[in-house]
Amino acid sequence: MFSLDNREKETLLTVARRSLVAAVESDKRAPVLAAESSRTECAGAFVTLRRRTRLRGCIGQIGTKQPAAEVVAYAARAAALEDPRFDAVRRDELREIEIEVSVLSSPEAIAPHEIEAGKHGLIVSRRWQRGVLLPQVAVEHRWGGMRLLEETCMKAGLEPDAWKDQQTVILAFTAEVFSESDFRRDTELETPGTLTPDYSSST
Repeated sequence: MFSLDNREKETLLTVARRSLVAAVESDKRAPVLAAESSRTECAGAFVTLRRRTRLRGCIGQIGTKQPAAEVVAYAARAAALEDPRFDAVRRDELREIEIEVSVLSSPEAIAPHEIEAGKHGLIVSRRWQRGVLLPQVAVEHRWGGMRLLEETCMKAGLEPDAWKDQQTVILAFTAEVFSESDFRRDTELETPGTLTPDYSSST
């Protein structure tokens, strides 16, 4: 998997924030500016929104070869407005929303015993059913590799042991995960005594 430097990560977070604000305030797509574009193609990306540490939306794309900035812009907008588990993000919530971006490696087939919790995200599919869980989910819930596999099966609408079926396809990927708070902490460490501006609807 390619590695992103801090400048690229900050750029993608800026793209996600602009797309989020544009979606919530005007229900329009924020254009990805030339300065924010990257020639780096990614195999997929997810944008996770949290409010007061609680999940507020998470949407992504897998199997794409588009520039990472374009995928992140789409995912941020979709996470704000289209995640079926939540109501659309409201304008008054924007200041409290924390953005996390996950840039994915290309999915590859993996045997169940090779799954490493915290390292691998999984895609489980059978016919038209598919479930995806990111690597950080296992860490957050303290799952082992097998539990992650079972939960991904259930995310696909299958039985927990559906991975035993020869028609079930199991793919694994890794992800480079970074959030706005990572860079706020870096700024505070580098420049003691300075205040990092809160994000607002005018960002």
